[in-house]
Amino acid sequence: MQYRRLGRSGLRVSALSLGSWVTYHNQVDVDAAVEMMAAAYDAGVNFFDNAEAYAGGQSELVMGQALRRLGWPRLNYVVTSKYFWGLDRSGEAVNRKDTLNRKYLMQAVDGSLQRFGLDFIDVIYCHRPDPNTPIEETARAMNDLIVQGKALYWGTSEWSAADIRAAWELADRHGWHKPVVEQPQYHLFHRRRVEQEYARLYEDLGLGLTTWSPLASGLLTGKYRGGVPAGSRGAMENMAFLRDGLTDAAKNEAVAKLEPIAAELGGTLAQLAIAWVAHNPRVSSVITGASRVEQLKANLGAMALVERLTPEVLSRINGVTQGLAD
Repeated sequence: MQYRRLGRSGLRVSALSLGSWVTYHNQVDVDAAVEMMAAAYDAGVNFFDNAEAYAGGQSELVMGQALRRLGWPRLNYVVTSKYFWGLDRSGEAVNRKDTLNRKYLMQAVDGSLQRFGLDFIDVIYCHRPDPNTPIEETARAMNDLIVQGKALYWGTSEWSAADIRAAWELADRHGWHKPVVEQPQYHLFHRRRVEQEYARLYEDLGLGLTTWSPLASGLLTGKYRGGVPAGSRGAMENMAFLRDGLTDAAKNEAVAKLEPIAAELGGTLAQLAIAWVAHNPRVSSVITGASRVEQLKANLGAMALVERLTPEVLSRINGVTQGLAD
């Protein structure tokens, strides 16, 4: 396993990490979480990603119970969570959904700490931008959570470059803890934000990236070339919004053309896709997901392909996906 600094911070995180979106509580119970987290840890993974909204808070509960059973030294692993959507979707608690105001953030992090059973969370993220709350209020709240010892670092997820810069500059001006990381979607078919929009932020601010969906929700595994298979993510009712993208004919045709490239490198389509993301030096950690330990171990095998991605191979990959990436 390779370890990379989280932006300009001193925190070192594994180049591949394990996330819990979709899987924990829905497909993965505590026993399965223990098995997969142990396998990941044994392979060198030290970064475990979560969010308050995943499975309505149940994902954090599953991970917290797994961590207690695993009993690892706290210094040996990094736990993250993200905040914006809240847990109360009834509409009655207007300050507990779709917001980044101070009241919500302070109480939301306390809730996560209880579910995880931890004294602090290593990295907390603003899960989406909130146009209705001043960035200064959000940045100060995130700083105060760190000062209070409830978190160690903070970052953003799917924020615009302009908003990230505004938050960073406000924090710099006031002497607050600055955002050190962004968590964007990044894969072969979704590249513009990481490669173009954020380009100035890496040097100017020292921004790190923990990217999600390296497999484009499974599209880059090749499993959707013949439609939506039963039991797949695309077949889940709460994931129905993904189906049009997963069954896109042009993209599935490109995936078929990537398969022989993966085979030449001694890997699978999924490993090629994950390795491609990890090959980007701006990426601190690639968040992977799995519902079975065999799937997890296969994903972790992608690290062997990273050094095989020569300029010639990358050019071939770009030729296949050209015109299909946004």
